[in-house]
Amino acid sequence: MKNVFKLILLGLLAVAPLPAQEIGIAVGSVAPTAKLETLDGKPADLSQFIGKGPVVIEFWATWCPSCKELEPAMLAAQKKYAGKVQFVGVAVSVNESPELVRRYTQKHGLAGAQFYDRKGVAIDAYDVPATSFVVVIGKNGKVVYSGLGGKQDLNAAIRKAL
Repeated sequence: MKNVFKLILLGLLAVAPLPAQEIGIAVGSVAPTAKLETLDGKPADLSQFIGKGPVVIEFWATWCPSCKELEPAMLAAQKKYAGKVQFVGVAVSVNESPELVRRYTQKHGLAGAQFYDRKGVAIDAYDVPATSFVVVIGKNGKVVYSGLGGKQDLNAAIRKAL
């Protein structure tokens, strides 16, 4: 959970967007697996998505202003690429609970698999610098994009994985 304090600080400061590939997991890296839990507390692992087609992972929180700014673009991408790309949300555990995340995803219509990173395992594995961090993984299991902030070009990022 070395990155949890970074997440708190950057999330609370509503950090300005940084250009893609300057932070977090390196582009070209093999996407790591990470043990998480479903929103109903069952064990899960990101390995179930890696290497089986393009994947978009967003590390987010209900309280994150940049995540809320990115939400319309994420919803549009989920609709546009339905059936072609798997979308995965990883909710951080800072000031969150699985129930709060479940209610938020239902209210806002967030599609795709949603997980809770209670122990920060995925945060550490992906070197997540802050919430609103997006990682796009190609069908070969390698990272093709990583970026932070509410103004990311998700379409351009996803095209790299198709």
